[in-house]
Amino acid sequence: MRRADRLFQIIQILRRSSGPVTAADIAGELEVSPRTVYRDIADLIAQRVPVQGEAGFGYILDDAFDMPPLMLTPDEIEAAVLGAQWVAGRGDPALANAARDLIAKITSVVPARLRPIIANPAIGTRPIKAPAPDRIDLAHTREWIREGRKIRIDYLDEHGERTVRTVWPVILGFIDDKRMLAAWCELRRDFRHFRTDRIAAAVFLDEHYDARPATLRQGWKRDMEKRRKAFDRS
Repeated sequence: MRRADRLFQIIQILRRSSGPVTAADIAGELEVSPRTVYRDIADLIAQRVPVQGEAGFGYILDDAFDMPPLMLTPDEIEAAVLGAQWVAGRGDPALANAARDLIAKITSVVPARLRPIIANPAIGTRPIKAPAPDRIDLAHTREWIREGRKIRIDYLDEHGERTVRTVWPVILGFIDDKRMLAAWCELRRDFRHFRTDRIAAAVFLDEHYDARPATLRQGWKRDMEKRRKAFDRS
């Protein structure tokens, strides 16, 4: 858990509690050491979050404290709606549902005067035909991208020829009528792009690849930039 997320969670734990909460209890919920909680509490107090108490007794949050409301401008709301519309129409089912949930959450927290912007936005995305069916679990693929794990795929090229490859997934690309998986291919020893509708089978391996996900993505970006420059010169 990132430190910023942990500080937020500590505030949430204190806010929902009716009495003092010990550092040990907070540490147990967040799966960190009490020493880490002590440092985090000190940081919150330094940032003028009204936390009261002491080690051994417990901590409480002043009742007057609250997190700032979500404040969005009309342009920011329409940007969120546009993005959600695009994902709802082109993303896989899990992402499409998440996009609709996002808009519902924004609707519930913005002032009533701004809700018509969500219900009747001044922007929109063009309708598209349904993308080709995916033959790999995209939600599972996104998880493996985040965790830096390998996937073994049976892939069919444009002529229907099958190859078996172990790939290091980098990013999923969502295009109007198809979806692409960018990955480092152990067979080709290079970055390759695979259409998800041509992946005949996939095995999600427990094995991590020999790089950090962020480092692999940077390598893919450099490769894409090199290819773009080569294309521009041709």
